[in-house]
Amino acid sequence: MKASWDIFCCVVDNYGDIGVTWRLARQLVAEHNLQVRLWVDDLNAFVRLCPTADVEAAQQWQQGVEVRQWSTTWQPTVVADVVIGAFACQLPAAYVEAMRTRATPALWLNLDYLSAEDWVEGCHGLPSPQPNGLRKVFFFPGFTAKTGGLLREADLLARRRAFEQDPQARQAFLTSLGVQAQAGARLISLFAYENPGLASWLDALAADDRANHLLVPEGRILGDLRRWLGDDPLSVGATAQRGALTVQVLPFVSQDEYDRLLWSCEFNAVRGEDSFVRAQWAGRPLLWHIYVQEEYAHWEKLEAFLDHYVVGLSPAAKAALVDLWRAWNMDRDMGQAWNQLLAHWPELSAHAERWCAVQAAQPDLAAALVQFYRNWL
Repeated sequence: MKASWDIFCCVVDNYGDIGVTWRLARQLVAEHNLQVRLWVDDLNAFVRLCPTADVEAAQQWQQGVEVRQWSTTWQPTVVADVVIGAFACQLPAAYVEAMRTRATPALWLNLDYLSAEDWVEGCHGLPSPQPNGLRKVFFFPGFTAKTGGLLREADLLARRRAFEQDPQARQAFLTSLGVQAQAGARLISLFAYENPGLASWLDALAADDRANHLLVPEGRILGDLRRWLGDDPLSVGATAQRGALTVQVLPFVSQDEYDRLLWSCEFNAVRGEDSFVRAQWAGRPLLWHIYVQEEYAHWEKLEAFLDHYVVGLSPAAKAALVDLWRAWNMDRDMGQAWNQLLAHWPELSAHAERWCAVQAAQPDLAAALVQFYRNWL
């Protein structure tokens, strides 16, 4: 009999939480033959990632996953063998009580946010006794063997390589998005939160001696982009040109399409957690816009990742990459930092592929979760 898994997702920031949990749920079904229910409190966000979904359905099946509306009026349901509360979300009180009275205990996991901070290794897998007698276990994604790893489908890198080796597939994909880049143009994807530093980066791209084509999926950065363009009301598919820079707004795409967008570009600016991980699997130089936290706690997380990521780079390339990431996340001028980065492009491109290979040599997050459950039994 298949083990049953419940994943609870509270949509906090647009698509990050649902992006991670939807990927995880699909992989647990497809690769581990599990019975998975994904509880989502905001189906509007889910439908953007899964266009075939029904925003009104209390219960539906998508790609083998049972997707349930997590409503404020909770209805009793059978507790699963494994219960995952994603990103410290609070499970319904009635469900927790049902866990307490379950004949055989369920494994209760708190799937936490991704971080490269040193303390994560020590907390990964630790139990947290609850006042009602239950135990909740902390499970941390991460970048080292002492963490839960990163989400990665078994065939992801093979699919990426096949796509890269098929120029016609790349061209057909870009054409499907309405992208017609001029020959030799540098394709860059931009998915970010609001950022006052965008203008200085766009100025540098526009002044470049090589053509740049910036592909911007619909999102929160569009306001800053329009202001730089003089409040030009860019609609999806429209383009604007300033100097060497062509800007194009893309429609919001599915997760699989977003992967292909990352694979199609030479440089990817990403945000949050889900797109950050997918950009690493793309094996391209990248720029991370980390989610802002109170008292600048996110800066510590940024620096912790950089400490891992820059290992193996020459001092000059390391300095250029660190300067760019800090400028983007600390509201500094991007122009000089971007131009310094360009001077080390070949080394940074090779490094991105090496980093991808190092991370791929570790167990992926879904496999680590399944193995943890088997060891727990």
